[in-house]
Amino acid sequence: MTRDEFIAHVEREQEALRSFLLALCCGNKDEADDLAQDALVKAYLSSAGYQDKDRFRSWLFKIAHNTFLNHRASIRTTETLDEARMLISPNAADDSFEHQSLYLALRTLPPKERSAITLYYLSGYDIKEISAITGTSADAVKKQLSRGRDKLKEILKL
Repeated sequence: MTRDEFIAHVEREQEALRSFLLALCCGNKDEADDLAQDALVKAYLSSAGYQDKDRFRSWLFKIAHNTFLNHRASIRTTETLDEARMLISPNAADDSFEHQSLYLALRTLPPKERSAITLYYLSGYDIKEISAITGTSADAVKKQLSRGRDKLKEILKL
């Protein structure tokens, strides 16, 4: 892939990538922007060997997902909703708090469950695509979705 092709693909997918990472980062714009920048640098450095131009978004999301998981592994994960409330960023995406309760609830999920929920419900990927992006089996994705939904229902009292 040439530099110009890469730039054209990124321009088309930039907003989707940012939305995906923003959801994974539970509304923390600064963290999402940092991860997006890291993912784009990694993608650009790997773009010379990339061939399947029709699957660019999935390829880019896979890189972003791995970047997110590596980042989350380096910091402490939130265990409870009360802890999430204490850690919520003043730079949260929704100053109007429209989605604040969802971001707080997502923050309590383990990163893999959060990724599955975000990819399936917010980005519209099917289980097979999520499996490819996350590098897990379809059965593992189904379990992550089920566990994530159950936890979110309990937290949000749905």
